[in-house]
Amino acid sequence: MSCGERFDHVVRHIDANLFEDLSVGGLAAVAGLSAFHFSRLFTAQIGESVMSHVRRKRMLYAAARLLGDRPPGLAELAFDCGFESQEAFTRCFKQIFSVTPGRFKRDVAQSQAMMEREMSTTTVAKPNLRLLDGTTRRGAFTVAGLSARIEGDNKQVIPTLWPRLAQQLPLAGQKGRAGYGVCWAADLKEGSFNYLAGVEIEPGTALPKGFTALPIPAQSYRVFRLTLDGGEIHPQMKAAAQEIWAERLPTSGWKLKSGIDFEFYGEEFDPTAAGAVIDIYVPVEES
Repeated sequence: MSCGERFDHVVRHIDANLFEDLSVGGLAAVAGLSAFHFSRLFTAQIGESVMSHVRRKRMLYAAARLLGDRPPGLAELAFDCGFESQEAFTRCFKQIFSVTPGRFKRDVAQSQAMMEREMSTTTVAKPNLRLLDGTTRRGAFTVAGLSARIEGDNKQVIPTLWPRLAQQLPLAGQKGRAGYGVCWAADLKEGSFNYLAGVEIEPGTALPKGFTALPIPAQSYRVFRLTLDGGEIHPQMKAAAQEIWAERLPTSGWKLKSGIDFEFYGEEFDPTAAGAVIDIYVPVEES
């Protein structure tokens, strides 16, 4: 079964069992993958974490009932959607549609537009991505910078960290001018992770208030190189992540290692320049 077929099968399973007790582990078993691998692949292939996808599908169902000819009461709808309280249902609904169910029910025209937006997908051009030869070994080093917890509804935080970091550079103890976009502490159930925009520093360096220091252990990596086309960087990064995790890695035969992966931005990196490159380091087990 191809990667695309696996995820089509999982999505159909979710739709057919939308209000059952769905979990990352159970859905990974449907796909025939480990929970870690499945979680990363699902996010890359579908564009959101698996449990975010489940919640969004449930709220789309709820929204359709609210706009129907005989909309139920909110308490009844919350119970039908598997929530123990109307308050919990309202919080989840507002996370998806940015309005309460009551307001959604009243503003029919605006609500229909919201539903169309949630159901639509954006096509991203295929990235200029290649795999570098061999396995790369890096010794332990420390990165410091600004970090945030990234979840399904706040990925737009990532690009805001970099200009804030640039205002504070150079840091005391900084080693070179290369940048690192580091991902760690992933939550497989929620599809959330920590992201740090930073630079390499000498371990033990005193940092400005609000900065985070992250030691990265010695590790082996396979490295993908993304060459930018001069357009907006973030859609290209999203497309590269999807190709890496949903297309390249499932057929690679490598033993992936859960932990810390990172993007490397060279000292002369210019995000607006066509031909600029970003190296994406994926940790793997030693051969």
